Amino acid sequence: MSMIYDEYGRPFIILKEQQAKARVKGIEATKSNILAATSISNIVRTSLGPKGMDKILVSPDGDVTITNDGATILNQMQVQNQVAKLMVELSASQDDEVGDGTTGVVVLAGALLEQAEKLLDRGIHPVRIAEGFEKAADVAIKTLNEISDRVEFSTENTEPLVTTAMTTLSSKIINENKRKMAEIAVNAVLDVADLDRNDVNFDMIRMEGKPGGSLEDTELVNGIVIDKDISHPQMAKTIKDAKMCILTCPFEPPKPKTKHRLDISSKEAYEKLYKQEQDYFREMVQQVKDSGANLVICQWGFDDEANHLLLQNNLPAVRWVGGVEIEHIAIATGGRIVPRFSELTPDKLGKAGLVREVSFGNTNERMLVIEDCANLKAVTVLVRGGNKMIVEEAKRSLHDAMCVVRNLIKDNRVVYGGGSAEIACSLAVSKYADTVAGVDQYAIRAFSDALDDIPLALAENSGLSPIEEVAAAKSKQLKDGNPTIGLGLDLPLGEDGHHSSDMKQLGIFETLIGKQEQLQLATQVVKMIMKIDDVISMGHYQ
Repeated sequence: MSMIYDEYGRPFIILKEQQAKARVKGIEATKSNILAATSISNIVRTSLGPKGMDKILVSPDGDVTITNDGATILNQMQVQNQVAKLMVELSASQDDEVGDGTTGVVVLAGALLEQAEKLLDRGIHPVRIAEGFEKAADVAIKTLNEISDRVEFSTENTEPLVTTAMTTLSSKIINENKRKMAEIAVNAVLDVADLDRNDVNFDMIRMEGKPGGSLEDTELVNGIVIDKDISHPQMAKTIKDAKMCILTCPFEPPKPKTKHRLDISSKEAYEKLYKQEQDYFREMVQQVKDSGANLVICQWGFDDEANHLLLQNNLPAVRWVGGVEIEHIAIATGGRIVPRFSELTPDKLGKAGLVREVSFGNTNERMLVIEDCANLKAVTVLVRGGNKMIVEEAKRSLHDAMCVVRNLIKDNRVVYGGGSAEIACSLAVSKYADTVAGVDQYAIRAFSDALDDIPLALAENSGLSPIEEVAAAKSKQLKDGNPTIGLGLDLPLGEDGHHSSDMKQLGIFETLIGKQEQLQLATQVVKMIMKIDDVISMGHYQ
């Protein structure tokens, strides 16, 4: 193997024939893994915080997604490297568990790995680094518990919930309307929440999006909205006191399952067959009429014949309703899903106070709204926006806000945002490092430096001088002994010439569960990456 330089001075290696590059092992492998993972965290780092940038993601078939939600970015990137995939899974598990903080957890893990690399260069063993990080994480989590505050809320006083949801939405595309969006998220969650068990069933909250209008037109509908219209233009568009039969059987004569051929040799045979088909249709419609239904919701399509008969019998119908939507309608209206016409009985009908078809703009876009359902615990958020991408991003943002509200209902403790919680933890961890003897103290101190990376990134994304701002907030926290001092990114300069200010007064809350989960997950993933000293692909183990 020899290394030579081309005319521009760029080095390149010439391998002799059959000479393969040896597999990396040991510290080299750990370092290359760290490099792969930190390159992922650097991608989402600029998306952190209220001034974070958005990314455009283009899928292989040309679909465009615009988002700054860490989990969505990493999911759609289709990462190939095995260690980088761990970072993608890290943000996915934060998304599943907490729903918010998916960018922060990846930035934190990246910062820890960068610190770990410096320690490796000093000759500290990876396992000792991992153990030091573990101890430091315990101290940080304890500190979060100590600095957290309980917020009391009730169905009458929802202000604390709205404030926390607004903090989440401030980093999203919809931050212009964050007050309204936060209220929608809170009302949607409280409508379906079981406050006795402190639990929320997200299946009861539907999200429907319709491009057109502006984000301000987004509304919370007390019922179900489905993207379908009534099957015949002459059927009634508004049905009061609707009794709906929910069918999963097609509105057509039965077909034999096997391959078959039907030979008709005479006019009589054809007429007999035609009459039989008509009878089938009549019987089906009659069974629906007899059950007392005045609206048919069908999972399958039906042809013009059935459509015409339903119209004659004053039975408005909706066809091609998807499986999930059928289930939602059944839950909301208290109806039963009926698989055969013969099983239709009045007690299986769903009930709703009003079903109406709503049209949007001057196009033929129509949707069906089912309101005043028998089971009140079902709501739909109808998101409007300038284009499809904004609508999708608004749906993701609202989902994050709803997850945060759910976490507060489960555990109503909050810490304060704007980097204040991380700075408080960083100070506590570095104080703890002074009490530890041996090599571990290096790793613990490195953990406290890594925690500073989140406020640094927040300040950097806001166009401020990161080191000055974080140092000022740190010294103010130490001087005042107040763990709620963070970076007031939108505020004018204070008396000390910096933006640091009290997050408690500004009302910037984050849930305690979310922050603790971030620290735990990031530390676990870093510990795992530190312990990998060899990557063996199948067939490449020489």
